Amino acid sequence: TEIRMSVGRSMKLSRLIGWGRPKGGSQARFFSSEIRAKIDADRNDLPTLLKTGKTKTMNLFTAINDALDIALRKDEEVVVFGEDVKFGGVFRCCIGLNEKHGDARVFNTPLCEQGIVGFGIGVAAAGAKAVAEIQFADYIHPAFDQIVNEAAKFRYRSGGQWDAGGLTIRTPYGAVGHGGLYHSQSPEAYFTHTPGIKVVVPRSPAQAKGLLLASIFEPDPVLFMEPKWLYRSAVEEVPIAEYTLPLGKGEIVKEGSDITVVGWGAQMLVLEKAVAMAEEKGISCELIDLRTLQPWDEDLVAKSVEKTGRLIISHEAPEHGGFGAEISSTIQERCFYSLQAPIQRVCGYDTPFPLAFEKLYVPDALKNFDAMLNSMSEC
Repeated sequence: TEIRMSVGRSMKLSRLIGWGRPKGGSQARFFSSEIRAKIDADRNDLPTLLKTGKTKTMNLFTAINDALDIALRKDEEVVVFGEDVKFGGVFRCCIGLNEKHGDARVFNTPLCEQGIVGFGIGVAAAGAKAVAEIQFADYIHPAFDQIVNEAAKFRYRSGGQWDAGGLTIRTPYGAVGHGGLYHSQSPEAYFTHTPGIKVVVPRSPAQAKGLLLASIFEPDPVLFMEPKWLYRSAVEEVPIAEYTLPLGKGEIVKEGSDITVVGWGAQMLVLEKAVAMAEEKGISCELIDLRTLQPWDEDLVAKSVEKTGRLIISHEAPEHGGFGAEISSTIQERCFYSLQAPIQRVCGYDTPFPLAFEKLYVPDALKNFDAMLNSMSEC
């Protein structure tokens, strides 16, 4: 009954705003490099906004809520849905949105991840912008086929006539201190293997707002992974204005000359602590936040490693087959003659995520600091 009501509301809205027609008639809808260049040119500069614009203190979940509210106000074709979303969601990221924008645009779905994503693909293929929430990344796996075989391939298999580029899938990932094996996983590497979908992981409230707005209006499907450990613990000044940050572009958080340190999402706070410990020992670290894992900013990392000669990659996910392996392989190929020490990965262990031993499992600041010392000890 609930899904029939949701579909009915969406179909009513589709008649009002004209979904269901390919934009530009039957013309192919590939996005050229010129269009992508214009999209990137329209991005606002976050440091400038922080210095000159009005800001507000936000944590991660309020920044995400603000981004969703802006998107819903900006474009009537944006819809937000998922389990308990109407009531704000389990982490309250959607709190107040239903009251502001109504049942037709912010609504609950049944507990059925493949149905949530499949519905989102249909909404996006019809020309609208679907923001689907998967309550925990650990439970995204029932929707795996919909994401990698349908959403990611829609444009390619139709020869550019149709696409699911209006789909953004939000999901919280990673350790939270008490989540155990079913509420702590970091499954990003499963999806970075798939051409046709972008994978984005923010590290802070200001980054999350800009990256989420960019993802919602990106012409490709996006998996937006939110570090739930930071929902309330990460607090900073966030511009009130609408702004976007470029997808596929990493950021040098701190410049350095001895070691390149690469991470993303919640791991960035861990790495900042490790870098501070290394600095006390006279080790100069260049800290890079990838922000987007698919596609990732190879040139930024390669340029840094050519300067420092050393690389450490850290992520919560298990080491074997983790995305750090892709980074390591690529940099080994591109920067072999610049490397002064073996590339090191500091990651989760190759076991299910433990409850009682979480502190031993996670790649904390001490483990990363130890890797930095080992790297510097190499000739």
